[in-house]
Amino acid sequence: MDSKLFTPFQIGPLTLRNRTIRSAAFESMGKDFGPTKQLKEYHVSVARGGIGMTTLAYASINRSGISFNSQLWLRDEIVPALKDITDAIHHEGAAAGIQIGHCGNMTHWSTAGSFPVSASNGFNLYSPTFHRRMSHQEIAATVKDFGKAVHTAHEAGFDSVEVHAGHGYLISQFLSPWTNRRRDCYGGSLTNRMRFMQECLTEVLEEATKLKMAVVVKHNMEDGFKGGIELPESIEIAREIERLGVHGLVLSSGFVSRAPMAVMRGRIPTKTMGYYMGWNEWLQKIVVSLFGQWMIKQYDFEECFFLENAKKFRQELKMPLIYVGGLVSREGIERVLDEGFELVQMARALINDPAFVNKMKEGDRMTRSGCDHRDYCIARMYSRDMQCCHNCQEPIPERLWRELKKIK
Repeated sequence: MDSKLFTPFQIGPLTLRNRTIRSAAFESMGKDFGPTKQLKEYHVSVARGGIGMTTLAYASINRSGISFNSQLWLRDEIVPALKDITDAIHHEGAAAGIQIGHCGNMTHWSTAGSFPVSASNGFNLYSPTFHRRMSHQEIAATVKDFGKAVHTAHEAGFDSVEVHAGHGYLISQFLSPWTNRRRDCYGGSLTNRMRFMQECLTEVLEEATKLKMAVVVKHNMEDGFKGGIELPESIEIAREIERLGVHGLVLSSGFVSRAPMAVMRGRIPTKTMGYYMGWNEWLQKIVVSLFGQWMIKQYDFEECFFLENAKKFRQELKMPLIYVGGLVSREGIERVLDEGFELVQMARALINDPAFVNKMKEGDRMTRSGCDHRDYCIARMYSRDMQCCHNCQEPIPERLWRELKKIK
């Protein structure tokens, strides 16, 4: 049979030219909570490289949801700069998406301008910061901000929004029993823990329907540790997302504040990560450099690493499913599409080579990305811009190369 890879696909009101999406992996290319020329150039290069849709990552719905200065805060002041990016993406024939969310207990006073919030009180060791329980009034205001973010995204020319409900950020913090210890209508049973997500998605869908925008959700198949969400509960959450009328579901896993490499897989170079941290993070810099390899659970990389779990969701759901996780070859992508997934997302292959999609189209089924999973891009993305070690625009110190060579 002919491949579905380069056939159009309609997701909600949006038609993509092929089945590929640049996933919303954090670029760390913003400045002062707004976009930069570098962010534009990167996404335009991916659009020019043949992607169906490219997604700008981690745009916070309000100031209290920001973790990094290089993260986007979706507000009226940056609409013209974002419109410049979406116009350029559209000129290359691709659709433009933006991921919206709130980082919850992964924020800091210095960026969020307020005390970090979450489903419950506690201390996030990985930030590190204390955080407090959200009030009902704050929950209601945050829900409204999700709707406002959709309107702002439309004004900026985006075709789609991806609601981040996974990876241990705010919606995920309400869903997971590990971070949600509330005893009110937002905590306890799965029905209650889903309430915040339901309210956010209902608000988003109401606004997106009026504006004829596509809505997808990033969802955790499992949190990646005992005490978090596991597959049976996750499937129930996915059924509710389908019932609400979302146009597509991105199936991911992992908790950045507890099991970060369960999200991306691979053996992260922790000394490299510590090297790129600023001295304003001196304690984290020292701890990660000396003890990171024991603190952060490491995983061997294998292509299509989420596929077996994702197939269980395919059996239970009728909605379009978007596979993400370890796609670095056309052979792997074809395997996923053959299993019944409508669309695929990838990031590291496109960090290594923004023209990867075009190269697959021009090549054969053995076409493979040059990404070799050393995860240098991940090690530097929260402190510097995300770049591949094979095409980095600055010299990489020899001592870092020694660590990277051991990982291969």
